[in-house]
Amino acid sequence: MGNKVFNIVRRMFLIVAGSALMAFTVKTFVQAGGIVPAGFTGTVLLIQEVCWRNFNVRVPFSILYYIFNAVPGFICFKFVGKKFALYSLIVVFLTGLFIDWMPPMFIERLQLHDTLLSAVFGGLLYGLSSSLVFRAGTTSGGTDFIAICISERYRKDSFSYIFMGNCVILAFAGYLFDLNTALYSIIFQYVSTVSLKALYQDYQQRTLLIITNMPDEIFAVIDQITHHGATYFDGQGSYEKSHRIMLYSVVTASEVKKLIPAIRKIDPAAFINVLRTELINGQFYMPPKS
Repeated sequence: MGNKVFNIVRRMFLIVAGSALMAFTVKTFVQAGGIVPAGFTGTVLLIQEVCWRNFNVRVPFSILYYIFNAVPGFICFKFVGKKFALYSLIVVFLTGLFIDWMPPMFIERLQLHDTLLSAVFGGLLYGLSSSLVFRAGTTSGGTDFIAICISERYRKDSFSYIFMGNCVILAFAGYLFDLNTALYSIIFQYVSTVSLKALYQDYQQRTLLIITNMPDEIFAVIDQITHHGATYFDGQGSYEKSHRIMLYSVVTASEVKKLIPAIRKIDPAAFINVLRTELINGQFYMPPKS
């Protein structure tokens, strides 16, 4: 019971912190630099600008943001996981609320008028905010809903579809504003993606090659910690000419940190090689979203 309460409190803390930091980034670096983020956030900012320029109407960010996330959120609720979708919708709700109610004075206090600095440091903070949300076991909504639904439903990489959608948004930003805005927005998106990949690695895979004399015991640890399988290969050591067994297994990058100490505890003489895995085509265990 205590661990359950702690996990809920930790999850909510990360959700609130990630949502607040995301809103802060939009209200400071994004607005100060005139940058358009990709995804639903950038789409809503573009619509707000169109309404202001053409109709002199200030449309609240949260209203449009909630409308855009309603259908993807419902699909994620139905096909991915109810609790996962509900936590994601909390992130959406808080982000929209913070962006609308966070005072704009932060822009004046920063006194940052260099668009390149806004793109770089704004991208870093945006990536950090996304990593906090992901560590809570949820998403920031928007195109993440679409990406997860595609990957969970069809087991396909949805990056190309999301990338094409983001290109349309940035192209429209270039048409509406100027080419510099679109190019700086690309820098912002690139920096945020790179920082997110560096800060959050749970979705990345690693290949483990383990040479050991205790394959059954080590496989039991791999199965217990990761729920992934392994394949045995018989071999012979070139120096001692003795029989060796190599275990081949693919796990997530975050699981490697738990596995190596556990393997060393069982077999201190084990030889472990960790390789970066670019693509997996086949059955790979993914824990259910909750």
